[in-house]
Amino acid sequence: MKRPWIPALAGYASLVIGLLDIAKAVAPRLEHTRMGQWSDLLPGTVTTVARATSLVVGIMLVMIAHALRRGKVRAWRAVVVLLPVSAVMGVLHLRPVTAAISVVLLAVLVAGRREFTALPDPRSRWRALWNLLVLGVIDLALGYLIVSVRPGALVGRPGVAERLEHVALGLAGIEGPVTFTVERVSDLVYFSLVALGALTAVTTLYLALRPERPAAELTADDERRLRALLDVHGERDSLGYFALRRDKSVIFSPSGKAAVAYRVVSGVMLASGDPIGDREAWPAAIAAFMAEARRHAWVPAVIGCGETGGEVWTKVAGLSALEIGDEAIVEVDGFTLEGRAMRNVRQMVNRTRRAGYVCRVRRARDVPEEEKERIRRAAGLWRGTQTERGYSMALGRFGDPADAECLVATACRDGDLKAVLHFVPWGARGVSLDLMRRDRDADPGLNELLIAETLQAAPSLGITQVSLNFAMFRSTLARGDRLGAGPVLRAWRSVLVFLSHWFQIESLYRFNAKFRPIWEPRFVVYPNARDLPRIGVAALQAEAFIPSGLPLRARLRLPRPFTHDRAAAAPQTP
Repeated sequence: MKRPWIPALAGYASLVIGLLDIAKAVAPRLEHTRMGQWSDLLPGTVTTVARATSLVVGIMLVMIAHALRRGKVRAWRAVVVLLPVSAVMGVLHLRPVTAAISVVLLAVLVAGRREFTALPDPRSRWRALWNLLVLGVIDLALGYLIVSVRPGALVGRPGVAERLEHVALGLAGIEGPVTFTVERVSDLVYFSLVALGALTAVTTLYLALRPERPAAELTADDERRLRALLDVHGERDSLGYFALRRDKSVIFSPSGKAAVAYRVVSGVMLASGDPIGDREAWPAAIAAFMAEARRHAWVPAVIGCGETGGEVWTKVAGLSALEIGDEAIVEVDGFTLEGRAMRNVRQMVNRTRRAGYVCRVRRARDVPEEEKERIRRAAGLWRGTQTERGYSMALGRFGDPADAECLVATACRDGDLKAVLHFVPWGARGVSLDLMRRDRDADPGLNELLIAETLQAAPSLGITQVSLNFAMFRSTLARGDRLGAGPVLRAWRSVLVFLSHWFQIESLYRFNAKFRPIWEPRFVVYPNARDLPRIGVAALQAEAFIPSGLPLRARLRLPRPFTHDRAAAAPQTP
């Protein structure tokens, strides 16, 4: 029988004890309060022989608390080893209550052993060991230097063995055999050694407990199976084709009829869009996804799923959903540049055409290789950032022979390429915008011209639906400036407008709205509200809006991708 309360109880108990240790270290007066007296009865606090050591122990317990709450087996092993020590020390210090609490907690953790099954990164075990050994040697060398740098302040003439013993004990926060004539020097040596020991302990514990960070990679077999599912069920989700990014992993249902594409970022197992394949097999694929997340203590999350997918995720996995924006979808049959509502777009398109721009809309298979290479080079020059952005709504490549059905729209003037749009297939009769780039020196309105040309050429290519940019918090921007909008809605809209200076939230909404699209809501699916900040950071890292260490393509040794997240595209209009 599952008892999920055991990891939660162990984690919160470790957190409370750690915070009390930290508080007693930074606020010595707490020891004389009732809280400080009660905290002396808890396991862990009696092991601190100095305030500095208490601070180190507190930090380590807080780190272990998170790992315990996630059900990590290494954290369980660490606590099971420490609790008997705490019980023995409680007896030696004549604190029976402390010993009893340690024994009870130990019994609960042993009884709940099956709840701690989450696997850490298998590589981190050796990294933690090497970190401990290397930093341990460095600590001993630096510590010996710190103890010996002021020979005039030493009492007597301690030998090398005594000094090394003093350093080794000092790293653990314990006074060694070496004494000093000046109290200020003694304190400086003591706290320097404690700081070195704390750095070694904390970094080693971090490496030992950190979650696994697998290199996301779509194998050839995975891609073949995904393409087979998309050939049959690709029309269900406009983002389905983006699952074919080769820096994503994929997990299939036992029957192989459905799959979920994901990437692990900062401990978050981040899926994108709806599951792919037969809807009846979605629950099995979601169950496999959740089992994998539990196995590694990853936080499961989905960004950009549709309403149907969100309903299945929340029902099967017990997650919650939050609307984060709308996708702009244009029905080709109903699109026209005529009428008052399209007047501004029509004028801009006509003006750009008169400036001498010539547009072509073709399948990728019909674009010559030398032209594809020219597009790659130009798009790289036009990119406004050092890194390529995109994850949930970007393919990550251009011109691959496997993507022959993609759609390429180009605009040239006097033979020079000035702008390009790239669309991926959305089933058999739709396309979804992947990339939108233009020469920054080109005339305004070029993006509008290319989209209009694509929509007008769509019927001849058998396309009935075109998915454009994703507009974050579109409903807030649309309703926030209307008559009767409440103060909370207006305030939230003001925040979004302010953030638009960096993330172009409002400009994308305004740009999309020009084409009179159908707005389809998109959601983020998450386990708990407390996980939302972490999921948000992971999503921004995946989309390359904030750095996440070594670039993914460097870890995978992939060629430089050609992509731009639709949400990051920056249409420039007058």
